[in-house]
Amino acid sequence: MQVVLVRHAHSEANAKGILSGRTPGVALSSKGIAQSQDLISRLGNFKICELRTSPLERCLQTVTPWWDAIGKKNNHGIELKRDSNLIEVDYGLWSGKKLSSLSKKPLWKTVQSSPSAMYFPSGEGIAEVQVRAMRAVHESTSIKRKGAVVLFSHGDVIKSIVASVLGMHLDDFQRIVIDPASVTVLEFTASKPRVLLLNDSRSQLSDLLNAPLPKKNLLGGGAGR
Repeated sequence: MQVVLVRHAHSEANAKGILSGRTPGVALSSKGIAQSQDLISRLGNFKICELRTSPLERCLQTVTPWWDAIGKKNNHGIELKRDSNLIEVDYGLWSGKKLSSLSKKPLWKTVQSSPSAMYFPSGEGIAEVQVRAMRAVHESTSIKRKGAVVLFSHGDVIKSIVASVLGMHLDDFQRIVIDPASVTVLEFTASKPRVLLLNDSRSQLSDLLNAPLPKKNLLGGGAGR
């Protein structure tokens, strides 16, 4: 089974350099609106078994154009679910603050070098984020239907999922880059999950998402699809 992770498109907070967190009313920027439209052709038509999104506005604005134009028509019986396990990190008192200001705080070093030990003031810990994010992944992949799982979420949430799949310590998750409107594809057919695509912001992905699943054992790096 494939798991398709999509970060929300460029937001107004991204444009202003603000850590929005769960602040309500943060919409996509004009750049992000264009990116969400591009996802219609980038994702294209493929079979899905589960579609979940963070309930925040910027994620809903990102998924809706593709879902309304293509996804819904070709996946009858599938509903768009809002999943609180995919919501943005609760940055607590850091929410709504400029990143340039936050980077001067003593805790900033913890975020960058030891994120597993980071608990945002009056917010949540990054380790807690990874636990709930993986709960959404495992719940989705346990569904007994054909097709891919598609999850729309946020940068740090997706980074925590990728780190878990790769067996990386959470303290290394800042080595992973997840850009706005990027697509990451995981595969859960083998004994250990694999990363097929990471942080892709340009490709047309329907060929990859419609390709037969590869054999469980890959030799020589695999022969391609």
